[in-house]
Amino acid sequence: MRGIISIKRFGTFAAALSFMLFATVPSALAAVSITEYPAPTSGANLYGITKGPDGNVWFTEEGKDKVGKITPNGTITEYGSGITANGGPAGITTGPDGNLWFTEGSGVNGGRIGRITTGGTVTEFSTGITALDLSDITSGPDGNLWFTEGAGNKVGRITTGGTVTEFSTGISAVAFPSYITTGPDGNLWFTEEFGPGGTGNGGIGRITPTGTVTEFPISTSGSSPAGIALGPDGNLWFTEEDGDKIGRITPSGTITEFPIAANSTPEDIVAGPDGNLWFVEADGNKIGVMSTSGTLLNEYAVPTAASSPDSITVGADNNIWFNEEVGNNIGKLIGFMTSNSGSTTSGSAGSSANTPTAPDTGFGVPNQNSTFTLIVMALAVPTLVGLARSMRKSALSRQ
Repeated sequence: MRGIISIKRFGTFAAALSFMLFATVPSALAAVSITEYPAPTSGANLYGITKGPDGNVWFTEEGKDKVGKITPNGTITEYGSGITANGGPAGITTGPDGNLWFTEGSGVNGGRIGRITTGGTVTEFSTGITALDLSDITSGPDGNLWFTEGAGNKVGRITTGGTVTEFSTGISAVAFPSYITTGPDGNLWFTEEFGPGGTGNGGIGRITPTGTVTEFPISTSGSSPAGIALGPDGNLWFTEEDGDKIGRITPSGTITEFPIAANSTPEDIVAGPDGNLWFVEADGNKIGVMSTSGTLLNEYAVPTAASSPDSITVGADNNIWFNEEVGNNIGKLIGFMTSNSGSTTSGSAGSSANTPTAPDTGFGVPNQNSTFTLIVMALAVPTLVGLARSMRKSALSRQ
C-alpha cells in the first residue's frame, strides 16, 4: 500500500526532485485531511459504522451498549435507552424500512437484533435466534435484513416485522461466518473466518435468499477474512486480517489476492465514490485505498497513534468515515477524489519529527485540533523514477 518513490532509497536527491515537480504541476496535487471526533463516552469500544438514511453516519458502541450518530459537521448524539445491558452492539446497517438495524452479539446478553429509528427509539428482537454471538448485518435484495452468527455457525434472516429464520445447511462446521453484504447477483456474500471444513485458511460463503449455501476456500493459510463489500467492478472485495491481503472474488467464485504490508491487519472495506476500494488497517493504523485492478494507490495514517481503526463507510457527504476502536474517535477523511487517479502515493503520520519512513512519501504536518492534513502527489512511478535516473546519469557524465 505504498508510495511514488522511497526517500530512504533515493535520499535527498529524490526529495529535491519531488519538490521541483511540486512547483511545476500543481494540478496533480490534492490535500487530504483526516479529522477525528471523540466519542462522548470514554471506553465505548466503537465497532460498526454505516451511512444512515437521514444524511448522518451511525455507529455502535460495543463496550457501552449504545448506538451513536454523527452529523457531517461532527455533532455526536448517543442512544442507550432500550438496548439490553451487556448486549454488545456490533454490526449496523440501514434497513429497507428507513430505520437502522444492528446486531447485539459481543456481550454476555447478546443474541438480539436491534432496530433504532432516526429519532433514537429502540426495539429488540430475540425470538428465533439461537446464538449469542451475532456479528455483522446487511440489507438483503429481498427486502429483509441478513446477519451472521459466528460461533453459532449460521446466517440469519430477519424481516422488518421481526420474524427470524436461521440457515446452517451448507455452512461447514467451525466456519465462523463473520461479515456479510449483498452481491451483484441477488445473493448474500459473507466471510468465513476459519473457512470451509474449519481448515483455518478462511473462505467466502454465498447464500441465496432461499438459503442455499456455496463455499469458496481461500488458498492463503490462516488468512482470517473479515470485511466484505460489493466493488464498483461488480465483484466482491474482502480483507484478510491475518493474511495481510485484500481479496477479490467474482460472482462465479474466482478468488484473487493482493498482498499489502505485513502486520497491517486490514479489517473492514467499502467501495468509495472515486471508484476504488477503501479499507482500514487496525495494526497499521492507516486508511488504505486500492484500485479495482489490485493496485495499492494510497495509505493515510490516522492521527491518533495506535487507534485501531475498525470499520469504514461512505457518508451521504461522499466522504470516508471510520471508527477507532481503541482511539475512541470517529474519523472523517476528505479531499481524496482527485488524489487517487492512478497514483501510488502514501501519506505519513503527523509525528513530531514529521519524517516519512520507507516506503511512505507523504509530507505530513503535526496533528492540531484533531485535523491531519497530508499533501500527496499524484505522479506516476515510471515518470519520477525515470527522471531521477536521467538526472543521475547526467550528473555522473559531467564528473
